[in-house]
Amino acid sequence: RDAPTPAQRPLVDLKTMLNDPTNPTPAGPPDRELYALLGEFADVDALMGAAEKLRDAGFLKWDVHSPFPVHGMDKAMGLRPTILPWITLIHGLAGAALGLLLVWWTNATSMPGVPSAVRGYEYLISGKPLFSLPANVPIIFELAILFAAFGAILGMFGLNKLPMLYNPLFQSRVFQGVTRDRLCIVVERDDPLFDEGLVGEIFHALGAVSIERIVERDDDQS
Repeated sequence: RDAPTPAQRPLVDLKTMLNDPTNPTPAGPPDRELYALLGEFADVDALMGAAEKLRDAGFLKWDVHSPFPVHGMDKAMGLRPTILPWITLIHGLAGAALGLLLVWWTNATSMPGVPSAVRGYEYLISGKPLFSLPANVPIIFELAILFAAFGAILGMFGLNKLPMLYNPLFQSRVFQGVTRDRLCIVVERDDPLFDEGLVGEIFHALGAVSIERIVERDDDQS
């Protein structure tokens, strides 16, 4: 059956659904086998609308997956700007400070009582100052760039929780199609608002063409 078009779908107030006492509520702790619920959507408009509704309803631990970038999706999901530029900046400034300390310590000072290997050496050339900032800019610059690059790479890996050798989503055939033509939203079980029955109803109301339970891998599976 063809999925309803955006114009045909009824308006959904998720906050009303979440606060409706007639909706199912969790009986005891959530299912420990369950990792998330996955909803598949037919087109980008449906995906964008569903993301906006989930954002407005207050869901926190959920994500959108598509085979191509969707313009405006970060705003639809309510994503805040990444802190990666600040991580890069801090590492770059640390590298510059270390470079400045390095050239000053090795060429412009000599501290008595310190082992000769790390004492420093006052390098006097033709009566020029022992320390001149312009002459040492290349070293400072190179260390700033080096530390900033390491900060960007390590920060990217950390923020993306990489390397991630396994994720329960890898078991889903629908999710495997995300790299081709599938459009999906995944709401994790750990979300404070998560309830399997209610999230399933929400996906259905938002026009999902299929809904799939994503379960944790059993311990005895290799």
